[in-house]
Amino acid sequence: MSKHTALYSEHLDLGGKFLDFAGWEMPLNYGSQIEEHHAVRRNAGAFDVSHMTVIDVFGEDALAWLQLLIANDVGVLKEGQAQYGLLLNQEAGIIDDLISYRRGADYRLVVNAGACDKVLAWLDQQAGTHKVDWIHRMDLSIIAVQGPRAILLFKEACGIDGSALSAFSFFETPGKAKKQSGWMIARTGYTGEQGLEVILPQADAPGLWRSLMSVGIKAVGLAARDTLRLEAGMNLSGQDMDESTHALESNLGWTIAWQPSSREFIGRDALESVRKSGCPLKLTGVVMEGRGVLRHGQKIVGKSGYGIITSGIFSPVLGYSVGLARVPKSIENNCEVEIRGKRFPVKLVKPPFVRNGQKVYQ
Repeated sequence: MSKHTALYSEHLDLGGKFLDFAGWEMPLNYGSQIEEHHAVRRNAGAFDVSHMTVIDVFGEDALAWLQLLIANDVGVLKEGQAQYGLLLNQEAGIIDDLISYRRGADYRLVVNAGACDKVLAWLDQQAGTHKVDWIHRMDLSIIAVQGPRAILLFKEACGIDGSALSAFSFFETPGKAKKQSGWMIARTGYTGEQGLEVILPQADAPGLWRSLMSVGIKAVGLAARDTLRLEAGMNLSGQDMDESTHALESNLGWTIAWQPSSREFIGRDALESVRKSGCPLKLTGVVMEGRGVLRHGQKIVGKSGYGIITSGIFSPVLGYSVGLARVPKSIENNCEVEIRGKRFPVKLVKPPFVRNGQKVYQ
């Protein structure tokens, strides 16, 4: 049986069309995926992302343990800062991507729904003798509000002003009752737009959701979330990267904290070996300005090699198809994609494709 978030009834009331996603019954859209996409690019949209996994990490060795687990270095974080990073296995394969938040001496991790069981098992496996503990916070919901007017409308909806937050920072409000969790307001995001993410008690989520709807923020489902993140050139865990791929061939080398060289993180030796020998593959953007739609699994064909589309969609903003592809580093920028036995011209470009509602790739 699929699990439901605390906002399931709200989605039903809005006419949400559902699908099973990582064991959760989640809204795919509320009628028009295109309208939801444009709402985020032009105004503001709200996403229920409560299916994602929140893990609070604490204990004497919390920092040292996370520095072992995560390829980026959480040790550089100050209180109130967040960081994007990767959990790697010993071969440097990507178990999952996640965001780490520093809360004083403690930390909060948010990982993908599809990787929840795998990540929790990995934490158990890697605990060893570290003086550390963690809690899977199943009592919390997550609502993301994204778009050029998201921060302004969020304040109008609930009275909380997030305009002073810089990228990858957050603050927390006190709980309404003793020992009750407050709200964490953060500036991360998965759309390429301005916005906020709110991690809050499940009991508070329906009220906030209705307030967001009342000020003109549009409910947005998983379908538009995918087109938005791909226009923004952002990877999807389990599709653009997984345990069979590593950061250097996934356009994520920037997330690896090589310094200090004395810090040993899981997967470092394997990554060092790749870096020394040279990585033959890269993850790049693909643009198909003619007719047709790029899709996962299609073959990219060049004179000097072959690659594969890892993600592809029709871009509502650009009016043609864009995607991500893992290809040989030597492949030409002008090549072809195979669709149902036929080949069509495509261009390889550096992502992202859209920022703040405008074309940005060259």
